[in-house]
Amino acid sequence: MRLLVTGGMGFIGSNFIRHYLGRHQEARIVNVDALKAGSNPESLRGVDEERYTFVEGDISDRRLMARLVSSADAVVNFAAETHVDRSISGPEPFLASNVGGTFSILEALRTRNPEARLVHISTDEVYGDILSGSFRETDGLRPSSPYSASKAASDVFVSAYARTYGLSAMITRCTNNYGPRQFPEKLIPKAIIRANRSLKVPIYGTGENVRDWIYVLDHCRAVEMVLEAGEAGEVYHVSSGEERTNLAVVRTLLEILGKGEEAIEFVEDRPGHDVRYSLDSSKIRRELGWRPERGFRDGMEATVRWYVENEGWWMPLVDERVLHPTPWKLEW
Repeated sequence: MRLLVTGGMGFIGSNFIRHYLGRHQEARIVNVDALKAGSNPESLRGVDEERYTFVEGDISDRRLMARLVSSADAVVNFAAETHVDRSISGPEPFLASNVGGTFSILEALRTRNPEARLVHISTDEVYGDILSGSFRETDGLRPSSPYSASKAASDVFVSAYARTYGLSAMITRCTNNYGPRQFPEKLIPKAIIRANRSLKVPIYGTGENVRDWIYVLDHCRAVEMVLEAGEAGEVYHVSSGEERTNLAVVRTLLEILGKGEEAIEFVEDRPGHDVRYSLDSSKIRRELGWRPERGFRDGMEATVRWYVENEGWWMPLVDERVLHPTPWKLEW
């Protein structure tokens, strides 16, 4: 398998590359990444250089993507601007990368390599929030932020190219990931780092916003299964069933760190903050046999331990802006 991974220096992409190379000795992976916010070359230090190649570049570069796609058996598109807070303060990069970049990949596949498979990594946020029940793959998209709107638009392009041009393209939509190598501005690593530094841990609003939390390697296994056995044109939800409020998540990690709730600081909520996300993942469980392997408590303990033991990975990424209590107010 000659696999082209986009955005492989990011959180989920780097974990996927490590996972896939470890499980498939015959695999060869080319990773293209623009090294923007959220990317960290340290995440892939030490991988097998005989089977792994890094190319610095932007997925919006049509010539570059045409060249890379032409020699790939499959493409897994992780590349995206992902932080909701940044999309609120400056939405234009999200349109350029998430929509324009996905279009560039699709055009490269259509014109250079229409037989290659594509797994496009999306998010539960494209649906907006849901107060009860869980979204199914057939439900309509109702994004709330510039970030989720850009991801929804890219999903629609992927579906259209699968139908119009017959591309073997699939979409995965996953819930909130956590685990090693996540950029420190996200809730869980930010909370771990701030708490470990004896700083207050900021929580938006009342902290009652609910998310389904999945350990990153469980998500990587799901992407692997869709890549190998997913049906062209289909959407697959990936969720753990481990729903927690943001407040409950922070309380858990503080307990693991031996800190008290006095470390919590409630801060001004961000605009358009969705109340609850929830995905029904019965389709991928039924059709592909996927199941999450790591429970929330076990995954959180492993994640906290990783950040405490790997200060050298995250320290160069951390500054006042990244750890800011309300980053949506900043100019990025």
